[in-house]
Amino acid sequence: MGKCYYLVRGNAMDSPLTLTVANCYMFFFEQDIIKQINNGDRLYLRYIDDIFITINWPTQHLLKEIYRWNKFDSSIKLEAQVGYSANFLDLCIENKNDELFTEVYHKPSYESYYLPFNSVYSTHIKKNILF
Repeated sequence: MGKCYYLVRGNAMDSPLTLTVANCYMFFFEQDIIKQINNGDRLYLRYIDDIFITINWPTQHLLKEIYRWNKFDSSIKLEAQVGYSANFLDLCIENKNDELFTEVYHKPSYESYYLPFNSVYSTHIKKNILF
């Protein structure tokens, strides 16, 4: 107690500016990647700091580019998942004969949880929860 800490990198998770700063930073981070993948069939998605790319490149070329992109910022790490399916946020995306299909994906740490209506949370919060 009574100690002060200086934040060197990043933002506090509950800060009202964190989401805005993360989106602005990622906008500039992704520009070189977008320019490079814009030639050809591809799908590029981003949600805050999560990026999803489908592209038809040889595996070695993809790995080389991801290695290069990872040098842009040491705190952002991109990784390749080569195959016909991938998980992105709460989606499982699968390529079947050049068509993309999606279904809900639950992370291994996912636990189905229901908020009891007699819990200590305010009534207005409980009324907004889907059952």
